[in-house]
Amino acid sequence: MSMSRIETKCIHEGWKPEKGAARQLPVYQSTTFKYDSSDEMGRLFDLEAEGYFYTRLQNPTNDAVAAKICALEGGVGAMLTSSGQAANFYAIFNICEAGDHFIASSSIYGGTYNLFGVTMKKLGIECTFIDQNLPEVELEKYFKPNTKAVFGETITNPTVSVFDLEKFARLAHSHGVPLIVDNTFATPINCRPFEWGVDIVTHSTTKYMDGHAVSVGGCIVDSGNFDWMAHKDKFPGLTTPDDSYHGITYAERFGKGAYITKATAQLMRDFGSTQSPQNAFYINLGLETLHLRMERHCENALAVAKFLEQQDKIAWVNYPGLESNPYFELSQKYLKKGSCGVLAFGIKGGRERSIQFMDRLKLASIVTHVADSKTCLLHPASHTHRQLTDEQLKEAGVAPDLIRLSVGIENVDDIIEDLAQALNQI
Repeated sequence: MSMSRIETKCIHEGWKPEKGAARQLPVYQSTTFKYDSSDEMGRLFDLEAEGYFYTRLQNPTNDAVAAKICALEGGVGAMLTSSGQAANFYAIFNICEAGDHFIASSSIYGGTYNLFGVTMKKLGIECTFIDQNLPEVELEKYFKPNTKAVFGETITNPTVSVFDLEKFARLAHSHGVPLIVDNTFATPINCRPFEWGVDIVTHSTTKYMDGHAVSVGGCIVDSGNFDWMAHKDKFPGLTTPDDSYHGITYAERFGKGAYITKATAQLMRDFGSTQSPQNAFYINLGLETLHLRMERHCENALAVAKFLEQQDKIAWVNYPGLESNPYFELSQKYLKKGSCGVLAFGIKGGRERSIQFMDRLKLASIVTHVADSKTCLLHPASHTHRQLTDEQLKEAGVAPDLIRLSVGIENVDDIIEDLAQALNQI
């Protein structure tokens, strides 16, 4: 039987029950795991044997879900984290230390923007935010001798722009650094970034992968394609002995699995931002229907975008699936099955009129969340991005009137009727 098709992988990858075992992934709700000898435990701590000894580092439930996400993305290894924020922090911090520099798109999610531009700066790691639409020749000038990575989002949150994966892969690799991409909005159903030269993928599993707004989590997936030893001087954390782990050199000992092994054995050990097995269990349930839900999300979102585009009270609509959209060509290249269920739009009259519109909705909810089965929305300038200055908002492409609408999987006619009645009241 073939397991190569992604719809089948959503259901069957990760947990492979043997005869008499539970058919559904069990929740291993245990902090610790028993061994019969001291030597067995010692070999685990030396990274000389596979197994489990403490859930802060690894857990069978978590590993099964990570393995499923890894299979969906086509990687060699993956690690669950407690949130998408933790995943993005680990993804960068695994290869950057004080004195290092990395480049990120200025259009990324506001929380990640703050993490990179404020918090990581306090750790001595500098981030330069760039306009992802600039041509390659202009982007070259942002690379420095101490640049260690490039970061972007396949589909940006909340501006719904499409990141040119191949362009940034070429740039990153020409400077000997990996390209890290947050694939949360597209999911591996609609885009597999490794096929376009991306080296490391992150996810907020809280969004479409969960799909029901019940569990917070994140994931890092490694393609195994970046040659750390070829750039040995740039990445000493992977290419020189780790004194905190018996002098192990990760790139030599673990080869293609070096990056994820270091993230687990070193960063998760020290920071402990692990995902609970119960949350991993919920995410696995969501993954089983991910391929079905993404198709409906995209179908509904395109219909809503077309409706809004025809309304006199709407100033603008941004959705990659619209032929009028500046990212339509890129979406046709990278997102052939559809982009996502999220779109952005503005209402004539600016910020105050946008708030009036939102307060009159009945079906759609005003929530911080995005990308689950229920239609919801928020006003980033007032909510997720309110910590940014007007200048930073402009740099991130977040207009004061921007509304982020996450289109759910309800009947699309009901969604459109709700939007119409709210528009009629302003």
